[in-house]
Amino acid sequence: MNHNEKNHAPREKLEMELGEQLSALLSAAHALNVRAAAKFDASLQPAAFHIVRWLYSYGPTNAAALAESTAMDRSSVSRLIKQLQSLGYVDREVSPSDGRGIVVSLTGYGHQKVIDALQEKGSVFYERISEWEDSELQDFIQMLSHFNGFSNRSD
Repeated sequence: MNHNEKNHAPREKLEMELGEQLSALLSAAHALNVRAAAKFDASLQPAAFHIVRWLYSYGPTNAAALAESTAMDRSSVSRLIKQLQSLGYVDREVSPSDGRGIVVSLTGYGHQKVIDALQEKGSVFYERISEWEDSELQDFIQMLSHFNGFSNRSD
């Protein structure tokens, strides 16, 4: 082992440990998303919750934009929108901007169901950080922001 390889060994170990922690975080987040989806409506696939969650965060849009934004195929999105509409969670209306396209939006009922599901999901993470000092939480947020490529944002 040359000098350069010896210096990289501790870094590689740290990177592996980071990968393990990120994997654990992603797995936990996925499990919470599945639980939140079941809380939203256990009769629907979690992918339907992904759609309503997107609408909750970003507002009304068309099926093509939803498909692209959620990385789902358009036929699946259309089928899920029809299910969500039949259950009263979303509305489909003619686009006011061009009069031809269809815009999908959450109903008041859908909006409240998303809030309820997200509160349960959030409570798990909030419980984990409840004992943290504000400075620890600020450091964690800053590091995650930096990791996610948002470090140049000014507060």
